[in-house]
Amino acid sequence: MKKFFANFKGDAFGGITAGIVALPLALAFGVSSGLGPSAGLYGAIFISFFAAFFGGTPTQISGPTAPMTAVSMVVIAGIIATHDGDVTKALPYILSVFLLAGLVQVGLGVLGFGKYIKYIPYPVVSGFMTAIGVIILVTQILPSIGYYPKEDTEYVNKFKPQAEELILENILKEEAGEGILVLEDFKETIKRAGELQPEDIAKESKTLAKSEASGVLGTLKILPRAIQNINWLELALALATIFIVYGFKRITTKIPSALVALIVVSGVAYGFGLGYRPIEEIPSGLPIPNFEIITGFSFASISPYIFTAITLALLGAIDSLLTSVVADNMTKTKHNPNKELIGQGIGNSIASIFGGIPGAGATIRTVVNINAGGRTKLSGMIAGVMLLFILLALGPVASKIPAAVLAGILITVGIGVMDYKGLKAIPALPKDMKIGPLKVSSEVLIMLIVLVLSSVWDLIYAVGIGLIIASLLFMKKIGDLTAQRSDVKPLKEEAWSDETNFPVALKEEVFIKHIKGPLFFGSTSDFQQLAKQIPGTAKTVVIRLGRMQYMDQSGLYAMEDVLVDLKKQNINVLFVNLLKQPRYMMERIGIIPELIPTQHIFKDFNSCLYWIKTNVEDKF
Repeated sequence: MKKFFANFKGDAFGGITAGIVALPLALAFGVSSGLGPSAGLYGAIFISFFAAFFGGTPTQISGPTAPMTAVSMVVIAGIIATHDGDVTKALPYILSVFLLAGLVQVGLGVLGFGKYIKYIPYPVVSGFMTAIGVIILVTQILPSIGYYPKEDTEYVNKFKPQAEELILENILKEEAGEGILVLEDFKETIKRAGELQPEDIAKESKTLAKSEASGVLGTLKILPRAIQNINWLELALALATIFIVYGFKRITTKIPSALVALIVVSGVAYGFGLGYRPIEEIPSGLPIPNFEIITGFSFASISPYIFTAITLALLGAIDSLLTSVVADNMTKTKHNPNKELIGQGIGNSIASIFGGIPGAGATIRTVVNINAGGRTKLSGMIAGVMLLFILLALGPVASKIPAAVLAGILITVGIGVMDYKGLKAIPALPKDMKIGPLKVSSEVLIMLIVLVLSSVWDLIYAVGIGLIIASLLFMKKIGDLTAQRSDVKPLKEEAWSDETNFPVALKEEVFIKHIKGPLFFGSTSDFQQLAKQIPGTAKTVVIRLGRMQYMDQSGLYAMEDVLVDLKKQNINVLFVNLLKQPRYMMERIGIIPELIPTQHIFKDFNSCLYWIKTNVEDKF
């Protein structure tokens, strides 16, 4: 217990700061998901607290994130559509899927699957994250200009014939379930159809209109009509929010700019009595568990969504463990991936029972926590308690926030979540495969396939297709390399024959590292441990690359990160026997000569040793 509170002051400040940063995003993600701001807030409260308490990354702050919300949004919309647009009827099924996703995460952690997340190749992650940004950015255009398709009467009326057809289909299905032969008893069908009210048809029409205008393609399809019906006040509020989010960062980054934008724009809109559209009302009081997802639970009712739940679980696992790696690099610690999955699963499971949307480790909030002094899991728990306090004390006030303000915040999130590093590298990556007469980069191709399919079709299938293509291309490349060098055998980490006469006096000053195989997405994690292997007395690191025949984009950026860390420590890095393909990759993004000057690249170890004897002072 004493150890738990050893860094109480830092953890308290870090947790409170992270909780404040999480507030506008939690509300925005809740609204974006389709379940309302309270769902985002409940998710942030319970996931933050329980994922921290049971998890394996002490400094991690968890809650709803952009990737998890984007997938949840699709799940929620699909289930609501199958329940005639009735959120109340659909809610138990939605929360059951979220609960199942949390339980799957617990199972993944118990079975030890955490260590396998590193095998997701960089182009797949890059394409997916950029697609998430595109989805959020595009789908927030309509609320930012104050256009809501289901409130456009003329547009909704176009769906009345289709609505009547669907209602009739439902009547026929009901009769079939009751054993009524329609062709023998038209009267019953006519009777039931006659009991329909105009409101029923109008409700179904609104559901169809909203569904038709959802997603990236739906938004782009309805956009010309939306532009003709812009609500200029809502647009002004959204633009003011975006301006403050980006503008305030130029003044200071110590105060979250999204929170400043939320308070300032909402305060002005409310204070001047502008006729804006507020978000849905946030219930006051403590969150109440939704026991219907347990008492009314049946395997048959959620069986169509099992694959969706597994997908959410895997996405949350990837999202969380990537953030854990960031936390490790900042705190110089090592997270427990399987324990982290268990913690995330418990957090998501409990959040679902209370009506919260699922989440994962949140990179920005985690970085804020660490920079503010958070060092133990107490900081994440305090962040959750802070959000609960805000809910209880300021729930009615938060209900007055303009919907356009949250849309503006989400637009900045969408812009920020895209992988610009991967996009900028597109022209530089080598064109290593042919498609007909065209030469293209296999890594760029994978990224673009995942990006396009995720944006306009299905996030989950897109990632699956990307993984399959990446695996097939990798197997081909390694097969080709193995054919060229079939006599290569794995070696233990020990001195090579030409190193046996290395001067003893220099061994404390010089650290030699061998890379004995391709540096690709499956081996980057081990390579990133290089900095931790270096003795404190070392001033020079020699990396022997003669057996590293191939480097992919994931390996390239892992190499860049390690070299940047070593440069910050004023450690010289020397390359020996750098082969053609890895050198070409490193030259294309500037590792050579910006991080490794050409004079620090040697053809063989003897010439490298001569440089060491000449330049490493005072030890020879």
